Amino acid sequence: MPLPLAPLVPLAVRLGLVASTTWAVSRWVRSASHPGRTDQRAEDALDDLGEGLAVHRPADRGQQTNATARVRRVVRFGGRAYEVDAGLMARFRLRATDE
Repeated sequence: MPLPLAPLVPLAVRLGLVASTTWAVSRWVRSASHPGRTDQRAEDALDDLGEGLAVHRPADRGQQTNATARVRRVVRFGGRAYEVDAGLMARFRLRATDE
């Protein structure tokens, strides 16, 4: 006795369309994105940050404001411990132009 495969055709077409669209979008995102890089100087600067939030203005740069933040915590979840270390360095500079 033959199996009735006709009812499965619309499902197969939809799954094929979703799979091909997902493949095309992921390929486009990979081609359009920058591969990124790791700068060891920036990694060292983030490791040297103190915990907490700091905002300051350097004396030699009048219109520049710098901010740093760091949070270090140990989170226990499901009998395992994970260390969370989040660091942030930011610069905001506002300059007038002659336009």
